[in-house]
Amino acid sequence: MKKYFTLTACLILASVAMMAQQAVNWSFKLTGDKTENPAIVMTADIGTGYHLFSTDNPPGGSNPMEFFFETKGCTLDGKPTADKAYTKQFDEIFEVDQHFYTGKVTFTQKLKPTAKDFSVNVEIKGQVCDDKGCIPVFASHFFAGSAIVPASTPAPAEKEADKAKKEEEKAVQEIVAMTDSLQEAEAPLTPAANLSGVDAADHSWWDNVEAELRVFSDAPDQQSRSLWYIFLAGFIGGLIALVTPCVWPMIPMTVSFFLKQNKTKRKSVITASVYGLSIIVIYVGLGLVVTALFGASALNELATSALFNIIFFLLLVVFAISFMGGFELTLPASWTNKMDSKVDATTGYLSIFFMAFTLVLVSFSCTGPIIGTLLVEAAATSNFISPAIGMLGFALALALPFSIFAMFPTMLKSMPKSGGWMNTVKVVLGFLELALALKFLSVADLAYGWRILDREVFLALWIVIFGLLGVYLLGKLRFPHDDEVEKVSVPRFMLACISLAFAVYMIPGLWGAPLKSISAFSPPISTQDFSLYEGDVHAQTDDFEEGMRLAKQLGKPVLVDFSGYGCVNCRKMEAAVWTDQGVKASIDNDFVLITLMVDEKKSLPEPIKVTEKDGTQRTLRTYGDKWSYLQRSKFGANAQPFHVIIDNEGKPLAPAFVYNEDIPAYKRFLNQGIENYKKEK
Repeated sequence: MKKYFTLTACLILASVAMMAQQAVNWSFKLTGDKTENPAIVMTADIGTGYHLFSTDNPPGGSNPMEFFFETKGCTLDGKPTADKAYTKQFDEIFEVDQHFYTGKVTFTQKLKPTAKDFSVNVEIKGQVCDDKGCIPVFASHFFAGSAIVPASTPAPAEKEADKAKKEEEKAVQEIVAMTDSLQEAEAPLTPAANLSGVDAADHSWWDNVEAELRVFSDAPDQQSRSLWYIFLAGFIGGLIALVTPCVWPMIPMTVSFFLKQNKTKRKSVITASVYGLSIIVIYVGLGLVVTALFGASALNELATSALFNIIFFLLLVVFAISFMGGFELTLPASWTNKMDSKVDATTGYLSIFFMAFTLVLVSFSCTGPIIGTLLVEAAATSNFISPAIGMLGFALALALPFSIFAMFPTMLKSMPKSGGWMNTVKVVLGFLELALALKFLSVADLAYGWRILDREVFLALWIVIFGLLGVYLLGKLRFPHDDEVEKVSVPRFMLACISLAFAVYMIPGLWGAPLKSISAFSPPISTQDFSLYEGDVHAQTDDFEEGMRLAKQLGKPVLVDFSGYGCVNCRKMEAAVWTDQGVKASIDNDFVLITLMVDEKKSLPEPIKVTEKDGTQRTLRTYGDKWSYLQRSKFGANAQPFHVIIDNEGKPLAPAFVYNEDIPAYKRFLNQGIENYKKEK
């Protein structure tokens, strides 16, 4: 059975763009102005993939939506009503029924006028979540209008003394308001000056440090490290592609052609080098086309998209079956025939370029899965040139042998001959593709909450896959195109031992062992139903100022963890990263950990009015409001989880760390903070 896949179709499947959308947009409207029945209408346009939780979301779930009204000249007639019913769905992580809205929903609040002119200031707070994290919701609007006061509801009679007292209080309030406005005009209050619990000497803890964070985030060593990683991944992928049946036999054939066509060795070397450069140009051009079409940010969205991960899972399963001999994947014969005709119709270096293009097309069935996987890794780096750098490494490894053997033709005699060993390479790649496919399915499983691929199920499948790979390498398992294995070579035996040992290594994970080496691939430990592993991290305090004072006394840097009770990804990261013994030891011994819950409902001693960067006035009523405002005003961030390391003056010591279950990356994050703190001392 043959299935034809075009290169363009493969790229489209590997590059489905999931464009970023704003979590929720609010619009406001006043209806019934100058009537007896005014009302305010508040419409939430919720971004695709997001859930806005209702006002009656049960305790223990995500942060419910709240409406706050300040009225003058009117009263509220009932509560805000929605134009549609919310969705009710059981959340297995929080073990409650979550109530949420999707798409567009409109809330209407009716008013009862008590005076001809009225005004209403509304504030909306809540939480919106998608499969990548949760974001606090805040919106506010000021309404002013006029109304007809119903004759049947005249204002109650008041005693003259009460009237005089109210008029006096009103005059005092107006004087106080005038004084406050003059003071604000002369010396605008800093965020810290508005907040209770912050001593005058500690105002700097609240200073904005976005510029300092950008310095860390834009550090060239971090960018170069990620680009080197992508380049090396591409180079290794190219080396693997070399020993596949689609490429390996082409090396001696092509080099022999160059040697026979050219009379001098120098000319042969030049021709082979041009051939190699053509391969590099084609693949680098492919990487540039991908980023030019979709952009780096869209590629990063793509790499974390549940839909894309399902598509790529299916694609890798198809490739794995093909590698194992289920069927053959080839491009349409018309493509290669057209390239052959171009080679015959052109001369010089242009014909060499078309020869290289023919190799790219012919070898697609072996190189396609490697290229697709490489593009996904490049997309996750959020760097515009990463796909091109990855393709450069891949093409360089693929092109080098043609130039090297042209320079040293006698080496062709020492090349291993084509044979059954190349099919073994394909089958081994099929096993690896199948294992990698489960990783992509796991991402989608977590996003949609299917719970069909929990950690123990994932590990069981990997144990079986790598166990069977070891059995295959020992010659005890055969696929359609395999030759019979009479004797097992030493390299094959060693690879079998490695595969079987890896399968045995994963077995304790079925009972909760962390398995640090595969934590970036396996689902978080929180998805495991049964675990004997104990070891979690506890914050020293849940108050920012208290934690800063404690860190100053102990002479330690501060690790600030912006989290939330309703933040699913916060729980995932704590379970997947903080359970690592090295991470736990570093946090417990080297830092003062402050965990700030942005959806904390505990009320502040008194409400605090603050001004956002965009000039919006907001009232902080709970500690959750305060910590959310701290995250926005100081660090310029609004999503959780959000981890940042700061010194005793509140200055950052490392780039912020957002949702990522990469344990080695988190350790580098902690070590960088410790090293920079020691340098300051």
